[in-house]
Amino acid sequence: MSDWLDHSVLVDVDVPVEMAWGLWSDLEQMPRWMKWIDSVTVLPENPELSRWKLATRGLEFTWLSRITNLVPEQIIQWESVDGLPNRGAIRFYDRKGSTTVKLTVSYDVPAIVKWMDNLFLGRVVEGELQADLNRFRTYALAVKQQSS
Repeated sequence: MSDWLDHSVLVDVDVPVEMAWGLWSDLEQMPRWMKWIDSVTVLPENPELSRWKLATRGLEFTWLSRITNLVPEQIIQWESVDGLPNRGAIRFYDRKGSTTVKLTVSYDVPAIVKWMDNLFLGRVVEGELQADLNRFRTYALAVKQQSS
């Protein structure tokens, strides 16, 4: 038996939505701001599929992910098709010169793990996701500055 844990975090970034979208839609760049993501490889034969590797504290997980919904400058939605069960979306809200970025991630955990450690696990994951978005904001602002 298993259960899904869901997390949502958001950040305001002082860059245009086109820039925020451009950075996130280049999936292979995500390890630059997502601490736990070791690598992302988009499959050349099918750009809707990408191979992900998560590595932290001696643990390593991989999965193949499929983009299920893509609306430029609005949303990238995905779900895993093998490996670590997960799904989620990154949403972009145009604030006329700045962007609100909202990341929602859901992942499947064994029921016993959820029963034993749901609150702790949830706080750790949410804290890391928020830190990732904060790193994205810093990264995006640096890219904006370089392009000025």
